[in-house]
Amino acid sequence: MTAAAELLALSEDLLWLHFIVFLRTGPVMALFPGFGESSVPVRIKLMLAIMFTVVIAPVLAPQLADVVANPPATGWLVLSETAVGVLIGIGIRLFLLALQTAGAIAAQATSLSQILGAAGVTPLPAMGHLLVVGGLALAMMLGLHVRVAGMMVLTYGLFPVAMLPEASNVADWGIRQVSAAFALAFTLAAPFVIVSVIYNVALGVINRAMPQMMVVFVGAPVITGMGLVMLFLLAPTMLELWIKALEAFVVNPFGER
Repeated sequence: MTAAAELLALSEDLLWLHFIVFLRTGPVMALFPGFGESSVPVRIKLMLAIMFTVVIAPVLAPQLADVVANPPATGWLVLSETAVGVLIGIGIRLFLLALQTAGAIAAQATSLSQILGAAGVTPLPAMGHLLVVGGLALAMMLGLHVRVAGMMVLTYGLFPVAMLPEASNVADWGIRQVSAAFALAFTLAAPFVIVSVIYNVALGVINRAMPQMMVVFVGAPVITGMGLVMLFLLAPTMLELWIKALEAFVVNPFGER
């Protein structure tokens, strides 16, 4: 074999390797918190997916050598790898949705749900925007993207190339992740809901004792100010709990023991 033929064969193997990795990495980048937002241009998302592929592919080269040498049918390869990538991306995306839900619940409980409700692409209350931006900044500062790259490498041990996970296992995993996301959201917003319930009950008692008093004019500013003060005090703890839950998912995304 001539040098040109060897170079051509090597180039073909490298292209196949990066193509296989890109099929799984692309959907993850499209759903990745921060990088996958609708405000980020598609070209930026594509470049991020290619950069992640270039980083991950050399690590996976020995593990995928047999697949590169004998690639499966292209159609099945695209379907299976994209499905696994979408599954991983949705699992990560649910944590951002949990943070958004927590902000919406807290804002609704403290009469702040209509302030700056449409300031971004996704209609969120001001609390939701603040928590989401803070969570994304904290995640990037702690190197979430680096940990996700390591997680992507580990997924090839759980889901080999061109093999789809069982539908029943995916359904069970999805139910667990959705329920965990809502549980996390309610946990983060619980102090706001509890204070709101206690405060509204107290207003009801005051209104019964003093019917002539306009409790609405007194109660609305107080609960709004109290909500802002609580957000100032509790936001660091809320973000800390959220980032710990996200890190636990990145370390063990599919609940493997």
